[in-house]
Amino acid sequence: MCKQRWLDLLRHYRAIAVIRSPDLKLGMQLAHAVAQGGMGLIEITWNSDRPADLIALLRQQLPDCTIGAGTLLTREQVQEAIACGAEFLFSPHTHPPLIEQAISAHIPIIPGALTPTEIVRAWQTGASSVKVFPIQAVGGSHYLKILHGPLGHIPLIPTGGVTLENAPDLIKAGAIAVGLSSQLFPPSLVKTQNWPAIAENSRQLLAKLAIDDN
Repeated sequence: MCKQRWLDLLRHYRAIAVIRSPDLKLGMQLAHAVAQGGMGLIEITWNSDRPADLIALLRQQLPDCTIGAGTLLTREQVQEAIACGAEFLFSPHTHPPLIEQAISAHIPIIPGALTPTEIVRAWQTGASSVKVFPIQAVGGSHYLKILHGPLGHIPLIPTGGVTLENAPDLIKAGAIAVGLSSQLFPPSLVKTQNWPAIAENSRQLLAKLAIDDN
């Protein structure tokens, strides 16, 4: 996938569902639930149960979704993620060899950064967009708005503390998209396997983020 196609997907969906599951079957159920709610970008963290198998299965079962891998820390993990069919790659940090590895495989990579220096370094190294993490710990939408002033040319994806309530403010502050994990999957709903309610959470989020860009 080329960088432009990735950016188009981010602008279209505005949100990425981040699934960190201790069980393969549960991970599949969570992914199907958010897909039912309209989420088209789904990230499987590499510290999930059997992430490579989960990504491969979801690629088959959810052909209309774009399935990626996250929490990638090493070159070996990046290679495994590429091999299982991950369509985009997230890491919590900026490590140029990982970015170069993804570029050579023509797969979007989104490294984590926090300060202006880190964000610019990630972008100049070839990142497809930059994950601003952890956003809520440093001021949320206010911090992002300040960053967006001098760095508005860099597509930023805040994660870490993003909620259904503050996600629209982050988009308005300049984020191209946001990443959400636990907020989409409340423990009470997961425990009772209330997949329709999780799907409805996704619908509501996407409706809130449907902000006119014109």
